[in-house]
Amino acid sequence: MTVYDEVCDGVAPAHQNLGRFPRILSSGGRQIRSCRQLQFDDTIRMSNLTLRATYIGGPTALLEVAGLRLLTDPTFDPAGTEYRTPVYTLRKTDDPAIATEALGAIDAVLLSHDHHFDNLDHAGRSLLPSVRQVLTTPAGAGRLGGNAVGLATWEHVDLAAPSEQTVRITSTPARHGPADGDRGPVTGFLLTDARDAQAPTTPAIYVSGDTVWYEGLRPIAERADVKVALLFLGAARVREVGPAHLTFAASEGVAAARAFPHALIVPLHYAGWGHFSEGRAEIQRAFDEAGLGERLCWLEPGVAVTLSA
Repeated sequence: MTVYDEVCDGVAPAHQNLGRFPRILSSGGRQIRSCRQLQFDDTIRMSNLTLRATYIGGPTALLEVAGLRLLTDPTFDPAGTEYRTPVYTLRKTDDPAIATEALGAIDAVLLSHDHHFDNLDHAGRSLLPSVRQVLTTPAGAGRLGGNAVGLATWEHVDLAAPSEQTVRITSTPARHGPADGDRGPVTGFLLTDARDAQAPTTPAIYVSGDTVWYEGLRPIAERADVKVALLFLGAARVREVGPAHLTFAASEGVAAARAFPHALIVPLHYAGWGHFSEGRAEIQRAFDEAGLGERLCWLEPGVAVTLSA
């Protein structure tokens, strides 16, 4: 991996051999240590798919890949909104860092599932008709209709990008809770260059969606070399449906990092809602104790960071 210095200032890049993962990055004359402190644009060159990620809040991030503008699980309601169901009530605690009016055009929404408010809230649902297409589960596409496309596990669609690349988006396995308490169906997504055959050496960006770690995720590493993994962490728990966590616990994030040994780990969906049982401190501690702390890349809300896979 090579880190390109002074990207923001337009200075010719100086090459540094930093090994597999970045330890010192610099941009605009400011030096930072480890990805967890990134607060401005920087570029890590790994292969031929560039990802510019902007964290909006909860599970929502704007992903700009090869000129395509992709949005994960849209949640744009204000803080303090409550979502009452016959069984439980979810509470949103943070405002989105970017309002829907400021998003610009969206080529596709990567929607892990449509049936939980913390993955698709009222404002997020209202946004869907304005995007080119919504990629989600077959069950979700059936409920949403319109521009929604359902992908069964390992099915894919190819999106032509303005860069003249074609980005392949493949549905990946996901299990939203324990085997006997799955709150799905849910999907994750694998993003690759469509010219590359699926293989353990194919660079990829992985978006987990709401899943726990289980053996069904291991085949992802057989189909791609994940370079950036956006993991839905937070160990979400909803007392009324049982004591088990429903999304990655920090320890499971560590397991995912070990399964994808070349991946930068970008936490999503660990804050902004009242039902998370683990936050940034617990996640960082688990990775530090595992000797993997430098693998974490914390995105600051509303700030774009550029990575490559």
